[in-house]
Amino acid sequence: MRLSNMADYAVVTMSAAARHCGGARVNAGALAVETGLPAATVQRLVSKLSAAGLLRSVRGAGGGLMLARPAAAISLADIVEAVEGPIALTPCVEQGRHDCSLEGACAVRPHWSIVNNAVRGALAEVPLTRLVAMAEEPA
Repeated sequence: MRLSNMADYAVVTMSAAARHCGGARVNAGALAVETGLPAATVQRLVSKLSAAGLLRSVRGAGGGLMLARPAAAISLADIVEAVEGPIALTPCVEQGRHDCSLEGACAVRPHWSIVNNAVRGALAEVPLTRLVAMAEEPA
């Protein structure tokens, strides 16, 4: 399994936003500079992360972006799902998907939800605060 570039970039963007938590708000352009990501990519991510309730935009003087909830309450699973949708290693477990030629006789399909839940659970155990702390540790 490999995360998409956008999911990876979302984690990088949220980690940068979390480093500003409690300080001045930051805008998408500043996050782009800080992360080294293209501004257009960061803007797309900010839109998705905001729609998922992970970032909040504040208008006016002193406005900008801020975490929508404490960094400790945002998990790696939350961030990945904001960009990728529900965590599913195979498409056959998604609701309404019936495009597999093995579906009628597949003995494995009922077990994929167990695997998906285990992966999601592992990602849910990693709070944003841990990612930020790891990034700040000296090499």
